[in-house]
Amino acid sequence: MTPPSRPLQGIMWMILTGLCFIAVTAGVKYSAQGLPAAEAAFLRYLLGLVFLLPVARTLFATRLPVRDVGMFAARGLLHALGVMLWFFAMTQIPIAEVTAMNYLNPVYVTIGAAIFLGEPLALRRIGAVIVALLGTVVILRPGFREVEPGHIAMIVTAILFGGSYLLAKPLSDRNSATMVVGMLSLTVTLGLAPFAFVVWVTPTTTQVAWMFLVAAFATAGHYSMTRAFAAAPVSITQPVTFLQMVWAVLLGWAVFDESPDLWVMVGALIIIASVSFIAWREARLKRRITPPSPATKG
Repeated sequence: MTPPSRPLQGIMWMILTGLCFIAVTAGVKYSAQGLPAAEAAFLRYLLGLVFLLPVARTLFATRLPVRDVGMFAARGLLHALGVMLWFFAMTQIPIAEVTAMNYLNPVYVTIGAAIFLGEPLALRRIGAVIVALLGTVVILRPGFREVEPGHIAMIVTAILFGGSYLLAKPLSDRNSATMVVGMLSLTVTLGLAPFAFVVWVTPTTTQVAWMFLVAAFATAGHYSMTRAFAAAPVSITQPVTFLQMVWAVLLGWAVFDESPDLWVMVGALIIIASVSFIAWREARLKRRITPPSPATKG
């Protein structure tokens, strides 16, 4: 029996999700300036392992098939590379631009699902993908502004996260949510370790504390997002994620002295409208391959 939908609760949980993820973004932006991206990302995931302690016994007691071990490892590597590039982008470009380009993740997953999983890609979904990519052009405006390394990093990040979530689909079919989330945290930490040690500088106590807060807010964000999806359909909660863009602009302006950019807002609105349409279509077809955009946060 399908549980009753509670739209208002779903919206409120999704608003809280957006606030948590903006706190993650702000924490990384503020604290990672003096640390190499690989090290900052490693510290975030290493310190985040403390939140796995309640389920650690279950994780280590479960025997996994060899095939799943390989898929978990591959997913962890893709996600680790994506997180590392995301941390790098945060130190290079404004918060609003990072947030706007984060909305592209579900679009790449839609494309990848069609190519690698045989997902049907109807004309309307193709149109939504094209519109979303045009939104990216509006944000970057190549030829009218300099496209920086941070922008390239975010494009590659979205593709890597897309690959990670495509691997999550078959793994989620065969394993519990606790196992999938727990293994991601473990494998990403291991995947980041060699990159971090190559560029290691001794972090300050303040930087370690900030990375722990980032891990805490990320965990809270994923929890509240789960509650949002349990309370209401993704077609209701997805459009609420645009508020995250508004908060990113306000935060960048108030805290980091980043001037609001109208074109970034317009591009983000185009992308989230396209992603919302894709989510609505999948809800109509009762599928869930493409993750909602907040779910793709590092």
